[in-house]
Amino acid sequence: MNKIIIDGTDAVLGRLASYAAKQSLLGKEVIIVNCDSISIMGNRKNVIGEWHHAARRGGASLKGPAIPRKNTEKIVKRTIRGMLSHQQKRGEDALDRIMCYPQIPEEFQAEEKISMARTSRSKSIKLKELSKHL
Repeated sequence: MNKIIIDGTDAVLGRLASYAAKQSLLGKEVIIVNCDSISIMGNRKNVIGEWHHAARRGGASLKGPAIPRKNTEKIVKRTIRGMLSHQQKRGEDALDRIMCYPQIPEEFQAEEKISMARTSRSKSIKLKELSKHL
């Protein structure tokens, strides 16, 4: 089985998640490192407000998604899960092939990593900073 290691430093969350989901569906094991440094594009205030709204569970019976709040690797994994058909066997297997780490573990230090860093420096917020506000 092929293994892909993706460095999340300065990568855009949606682009990284869609790439990881597709590679996992193709049968490759995907390892995402430096989840703390992944960026979400947009105005800082608006991004934090949208995540607060998405994380709020409403209604009489409190139905709704349980959005992860503090773990950046769980936020990334949840984003990838939204791009897979996780209720079917194929999507469930693809999600099992994805591993996320907040830093670079020792076993992956020497291995080659794919960088998905963006080149433009427009408005964005890092996942580590977002998780502090949730």
